[in-house]
Amino acid sequence: MKVLVIGSGGREHALAWRLARDPDVSEIVAAPGNPGIAAIARCVPVDVNDPAAIYALSRSQHVDLTVIGPEAPLSLGVADVFRENGRPLVGPSRVSADLECSKAHAKRFMSAAGIPTADFLVCDTVDAALAAVAGDRFGFPVVIKADGLAAGKGVVIANDRPEAEAAVRAAMVSRHFGAAGATLVIEECLSGPEVSFFVLSDGEHAIALGSAQDHKRIWDDDRGPNTGGMGAFASSPLMTPALEAETMTGIVQPVLDRSRQTGHPYRGFLYVSLMLTDRGPKVIEFNVRFGDPEAQVLLPLIEGTFARALAASASGGLTPGMLAVSSSRAVGVVLASRGYPASADVGRVITGVGQAANVPGALVFHAGTRLDAGEVLETAGGRVLTVVGRGPTFEQAMQTAYSAAGQISFDGMQYRRDIGRKALGADAAVMS
Repeated sequence: MKVLVIGSGGREHALAWRLARDPDVSEIVAAPGNPGIAAIARCVPVDVNDPAAIYALSRSQHVDLTVIGPEAPLSLGVADVFRENGRPLVGPSRVSADLECSKAHAKRFMSAAGIPTADFLVCDTVDAALAAVAGDRFGFPVVIKADGLAAGKGVVIANDRPEAEAAVRAAMVSRHFGAAGATLVIEECLSGPEVSFFVLSDGEHAIALGSAQDHKRIWDDDRGPNTGGMGAFASSPLMTPALEAETMTGIVQPVLDRSRQTGHPYRGFLYVSLMLTDRGPKVIEFNVRFGDPEAQVLLPLIEGTFARALAASASGGLTPGMLAVSSSRAVGVVLASRGYPASADVGRVITGVGQAANVPGALVFHAGTRLDAGEVLETAGGRVLTVVGRGPTFEQAMQTAYSAAGQISFDGMQYRRDIGRKALGADAAVMS
């Protein structure tokens, strides 16, 4: 099987890495890829925001299956172009992609499907949004979300009315998020631990791909501004067998059922972000692709016929026996550039990647890297690398990840020292 992977980040490197270990895969093409992916795949250029260009590339490369990494091409309807022309692709249709790309659509979808989520109001005008935060329906703190994609920056948790009103005006009047903030979702602020759960669906059936916990804040102990993710660990001790069963029956299955009822069967990866409240698990949001950096810790734990499962997701026939999740643990640490998340100090020479990859049990996935004219590896983005440690326990996985991360250096490198700490003790509890 010849597979095309679309994207250029750590998630796509992890996807290519997992596919390269599948005996069913004969060749991997990546577009546009990155220096890490280039070591295991043939990289070619493409505009990931051009569905027609992606389709044309799949034809010219004579690939058997296309796997979409980021959400942008899905939101632009790349899956519809492929399906209209009979070419298999892993990913949902444009309408289904609105589960991630439109917060308003997602909340209305969940309400119609009976999926547990926070109480909410969709506001299309400034006056409606100001009235919503001034009323007593939600209280404070209150969550204010831009409807559209805002690069992970479109959510504000306001602690009082002045802060909430300022957030509304920033989005709807000053247009801090552009068109994404033209409509707002105002919702109650839930509290509880968070866990991410992933499945793969062919429109009729879904199989679990495991769970993870992400670390969004830039600094240790969940301090500082939010980022795209500074690391993750898998599998999450919070995702018990009972919770997984509840999530599959009470959340995932209603997504599949409602999607079929509306004429848009959900195919591809589905990322369920859960908050475990004192009233039970509630959906914070859906993503319509694998997470990043969750993919980097989950994909090394997925066992079975991965390429066949992806092909079945695209064309039908997905069965539970295709994949399983290892009992091993994985901890992924993101190495970021100076200035991230506000900015990215690029062009800094990176050393020690080879030594890190040689640490037993370690993996290094590239995200924001490039090769200069002299073929020297250097930084090219905010999140530069994800260093993953694997082991039978979280403690051992952490030790491996941080031992490997210590081999890498570039000017301004920053990373958290506590990724995986929340899971320490979980292994002892399971074994006792």
